[in-house]
Amino acid sequence: MMRTRLGSIATLVLTGLTLALTALTAASPQTPPAVGGAGGPGQLVFIGTYTSPASQGIYAARLNPSTGELSTPVLAAATRNPSFVAASHDGRFLYAVNEVDAVDGKPGGGVSAFAIDAKAGTLKFINQQSTVGGGPCHVSVVGSWVFVANYGGGSIVACPVKADGSLEPASSFVQHKGSGANPQRQAGPHAHGVVPDPTGRFLYVPDLGLDQVKLYKIDAQAPLTPGDPPFTATAPGSGPRHITLSKDGRFAYVITEIACTIQSFARVPETGALTPLQTISTLPDGQSVEKGFSTAEVLVHPSGRFLVGSNRGHNSLVVYSIDKVGKLTLVQHIPTGGETPRAFNFDPTGAFVVVGNQNSDLITVFKMDAGTGKLTNTGHTAKVGKPVSFEFVR
Repeated sequence: MMRTRLGSIATLVLTGLTLALTALTAASPQTPPAVGGAGGPGQLVFIGTYTSPASQGIYAARLNPSTGELSTPVLAAATRNPSFVAASHDGRFLYAVNEVDAVDGKPGGGVSAFAIDAKAGTLKFINQQSTVGGGPCHVSVVGSWVFVANYGGGSIVACPVKADGSLEPASSFVQHKGSGANPQRQAGPHAHGVVPDPTGRFLYVPDLGLDQVKLYKIDAQAPLTPGDPPFTATAPGSGPRHITLSKDGRFAYVITEIACTIQSFARVPETGALTPLQTISTLPDGQSVEKGFSTAEVLVHPSGRFLVGSNRGHNSLVVYSIDKVGKLTLVQHIPTGGETPRAFNFDPTGAFVVVGNQNSDLITVFKMDAGTGKLTNTGHTAKVGKPVSFEFVR
């Protein structure tokens, strides 16, 4: 009889502990356990998304470096509309813009900080700060600074980063002013990217609404001091969206959202100044810029020999080779296998390209030929709601 009672008591205690642990796990949505492939072998990648019935925040997956197969994405951090993500250079922290209307009851978007557990493939929320302006759309990390571009507000901010990865309130804020040639799309400024040069001394900010690429100096005391010259103009009505630089810093490439072009520039590494070189369409010969067509991302391949851009509406990637003087030659156009390709990224080896098809809730993986730059669809895909951006972490 005594043994039976003791057994019943032990069962009740164990049941209570199980329920308590279950409740504790459910109450911590920002630090989910490592499940699926996020905690397994392969190259870790974090995925920024728009919140939807199929997405609750930032997801994590592993890329097989031999085949390009992507594991099933799992929720790494529950946070609202973390469309663009960027990791610190040491891989310890991840920062995400939050496309929300207010933070702490004040108008403006947000930027959130997370600690990375690379082995488990999980994120732990640290804190969040306001981006002051509305519609944050891009984020980058340079040393002890996190920079954010506010598309809706037409502004940029710099938030200091503490040693523990947490963000302090924005200490620098710059409001862009003016308009562009297209009254429907360029009635006011729309800062669309914050991209540092390879040395971390300069910051480039394509402003879609102004047809300008702004230049700022990154300084420990005043991280957003205007450069000399303070901006470089792009073609009227073109709508510069993103910029990427060659590894040696001698060339820069701007993808334009409205005109669907790549504008190439020679760059002076010492001053950051840009000089126009070439303009080339992101669409096939004879294809006009139709309603609903626009571009999204542009990146130089890790080898420095190729450039890739994404076309929304046309739903394709475009690849160019880069010659010794920085000019581009078309290599190919290839369908992305889904609708509205947003950002993409190369894995650290440059062998694979991971693409987010936002309106298909689909990620597709392409293999790149190291000699020719041509892409081949691997057939490997993964499902996640409204994928936008990708950040590989070693």
